[in-house]
Amino acid sequence: MANPLMQTIEALAKEKGIEPEMIITAIEDAVLTASRKYYKTNENLKTRFNPETGQVDLFAIKHIVSDVTDSATEISLTEAQALYGDEAEVDMEIEFPKRTDVLGRIAAQTAKQVIFQKVREAERENIFAEYNQRVGEVTSGSVKRFENGDLIVEVGRVESVLPRKEQSRAESYTPGERIRAVIKGVNRSAKGPQIVLSRTDPALLIKLFEQEVPEIYDGTVMVRGAVREAGDRAKVAVNSRERDVDPVGACVGMKGTRVQAIIRELRGEKIDIVEWSDDPVQFVTNALSPAKVQRVSIVDERERVMEVVVEDRQLSLAIGKKGQNVRLAAKLTGWRIDIKSEEEKRKEVEAQFGALEIADSEAAAADASAEPGEQTEAAGAELSPVAAEPGEQTEAAGAELSPVAAEPGEQTEAADADLSPVAAEPGEDGGTAKANDGN
Repeated sequence: MANPLMQTIEALAKEKGIEPEMIITAIEDAVLTASRKYYKTNENLKTRFNPETGQVDLFAIKHIVSDVTDSATEISLTEAQALYGDEAEVDMEIEFPKRTDVLGRIAAQTAKQVIFQKVREAERENIFAEYNQRVGEVTSGSVKRFENGDLIVEVGRVESVLPRKEQSRAESYTPGERIRAVIKGVNRSAKGPQIVLSRTDPALLIKLFEQEVPEIYDGTVMVRGAVREAGDRAKVAVNSRERDVDPVGACVGMKGTRVQAIIRELRGEKIDIVEWSDDPVQFVTNALSPAKVQRVSIVDERERVMEVVVEDRQLSLAIGKKGQNVRLAAKLTGWRIDIKSEEEKRKEVEAQFGALEIADSEAAAADASAEPGEQTEAAGAELSPVAAEPGEQTEAAGAELSPVAAEPGEQTEAADADLSPVAAEPGEDGGTAKANDGN
C-alpha cells in the first residue's frame, strides 16, 4: 500500500495535470534548499525521495582522493577504506547520511514555498506546451468575467482571454454563456501562459465548415481561402477533388442547413461561398458573387490589377455596402479589382476616341502648316533650272535667231539683188521703149 505522501503526490499531479515525478523532484529540491539554509556548510548535499517510506533522505557527498584539500567535499583513501574496506578507491564518491528532522519550522516553510513554485512552473510549462500545439484549433469555453472590455473565458482548467479587438461587433456576451473561439496564440507572461482566443479570425470560419461539412472533413472538398469582416460578411473559396461533387452545394447543404448552422454560430454573419479556380479571371468573376460580371480584363499582370465591367444596375451590388463586396473579393483573390459600369466604360472609350481624334486633327494641322513651306522650297529648287532654261533657250534662240535675222538680210540683199535686175529689166525695157519711141 502506498504511503500517504505518495498518495498526496499522485492526487496533486492529477489535479495540476503534471507528472508525479515533477512533484517528487520539486520536493527533493525543496528539502535540499532548506537543508543548505540550516546547515550553512560547503558540503555537497544531495536529496533522494524514498517512495517506500515517503521520506526524503539527505546525504553529504564526499569525493575519495589521495590528498585532501577540502575536508567538506573530500575524504582520503585511508579513511574511506576504513569505512568501506578495500572496495573504496580513488575517484569514487561516498554518501554520508544527514538528519532532516532538525530542519525546523522555518526550513519547512521554505520547503513548502519551493514545492509550490516548482509545481506552478511545471504546470505552466505543461499548459504552454499543450496549447501551443493547438494554435488554430477551435475550442469552447464559458464566459467567466469581463476585464476592461476583454473577456476571460474558462477553457477546461485554464483561463484564456478574448481581447476586445478579437470580438465581433455584432455579438454580446453574458457571464456563464458558452462560446466557441479559435486559439490564436499562447503568450508567456509572469502570471503564466496566456491563451489568446479570437472570434474574428478566418480560421474560425474554416474550422466551423470542417465541423459542419463532412466532405471538407474527409478532404473531398477543400477550402482554398476565407476572408471576413466579422459581424457583416464573409467569403469562402472552395473546390472539389472529385468531378461529381459540387463544392458549393456541399457547403450549402440541403435547403441551406449546413451553412445556416454556421451563420447562427456567427450571429447572423452573411457568408458567400464561391468556387475556386486556377484561372484568375474566372476566380475574380466568381468572387464578386452575387453580382453578375459582364467581362474581366487583366490590366497589369505583374502588379495583379484587373478591370471588371458590370451592368449599370449591377454596379452597386458588385461594389457592396461601403465597398465591402469588392474589398472582400480582392482579399480573397489577391488581385486589385477596378469595377466600372457599362456606361462608365462607354464614356471612357468615347473620351479616349475623342482624344485620339483631337490628336489626329492637331497632327494633320501641323503637317498642313509645314507642307507649303516645304513645297515652296521644293518649287524654288525646281524653278532655278526652269529659270535658267529660258535663258539658255533665249541664248539658243538668239543663236538660232541670228541666222534667221541674217536670212532676211540675206534675203533682202538677195531680194535687192533679185530686184535690181527686175528693176533693171523694166529700165531696159524702158530704154527699149524710149529707143523705140525715138525711132
